[in-house]
Amino acid sequence: MTRPLGVGVIGAGVISQTYLENLTSFPDVNVIAVGDLLPDRARAKADEHGVAVAGTPDDVLANPDVDLVVNLTIPQVHVAVSSAAVAAGKHVWTEKPIGLDRDATRALLAQADAAGVRIGSAPDTLLGPAFQTAKRAIQGGVIGEPLFVQSSFQTQGPDLWHPDPAFLFARGAGPLLDMGPYYFSALVSLLGPIAAVTARGSRPRLERTIHTGPRAGETFPVEVPSTVQVLTSFAAGQHGTHLLSFDSALERHGVVEIHGSEGTIVLADPNRFEGRIAYVKPLGVFRDGMKTEQEWIEIPNEGVVVGRGLGVLDMARSIAADRPHIATGELGFHVLDVMLSAEESAASGETLRIGSTVAPVPLLDEGFDPFARTL
Repeated sequence: MTRPLGVGVIGAGVISQTYLENLTSFPDVNVIAVGDLLPDRARAKADEHGVAVAGTPDDVLANPDVDLVVNLTIPQVHVAVSSAAVAAGKHVWTEKPIGLDRDATRALLAQADAAGVRIGSAPDTLLGPAFQTAKRAIQGGVIGEPLFVQSSFQTQGPDLWHPDPAFLFARGAGPLLDMGPYYFSALVSLLGPIAAVTARGSRPRLERTIHTGPRAGETFPVEVPSTVQVLTSFAAGQHGTHLLSFDSALERHGVVEIHGSEGTIVLADPNRFEGRIAYVKPLGVFRDGMKTEQEWIEIPNEGVVVGRGLGVLDMARSIAADRPHIATGELGFHVLDVMLSAEESAASGETLRIGSTVAPVPLLDEGFDPFARTL
């Protein structure tokens, strides 16, 4: 391929705004069409971002100039929409999670492989300067050998601010499947595949109340655990503890700590493309029986900050160069397998082995510039 990749977006909801802002700014990508079940909504988004064609999802799939479909639909139809795109001969980038069950998602990956097209899966925060900088530092030995990890996402719940939050407490969401992809994708990309999980979950309230917007005061059911704690065992020998909660009075987001044989590093929020990275070394000596204060060493982010859509750009360049892209469908499937296993473990109380694995996740090339024309 020696021309910009032709992209069609299916799903013109809230998340499409940032995707379209970024994709229309990359010279290696050409946004051809926007489609939605509500064609007027697709037309409004297309007009806002200078995209010529708008219509239904079928219009996007039928467009011969679309090489890759960006699937921004609701999680319940991710696999169906991605499968339709593959059947139309298109590559696919899908928002997270890649699917909601193993069999359908595994079948999607097999379908794409047979068709000779690629699947990529969010999150693409893995391609941002914060994560890439941290990964290079860890691979460079700044904390020695990674030994164990801790991560945490805690909030009172999206029902406090979202005008229509029921889907975030329904099957396929909750804090585990809504926020877990950011944390587990980052950790798998750093440490390799997860071999086993043990989890516990709770659902303190069976109903929640909408607090903002035109439906304020309405209640809705909570279908999944709203707090989940997960213990992971990595195939390489490390282990981790992870808290994901919509029930916490303490608001604490983006906690990811990697503890190694020669230090501890704090990563940026895995739901962000930039943020603080710092590490600390073990105390070397005690003075007069008192331990000395540890000094945090800051690591500046290196790279161009953009946002969602980087995964599509990496796919475009990878397809042209005939090399693997970074946020693959296989990575998305392994993370899904981990999260579904955590759900099952929380329900059964058992430790579960993870049936899937994933190849090592590569780094971006140093000097990666989203705004350089390479195709």
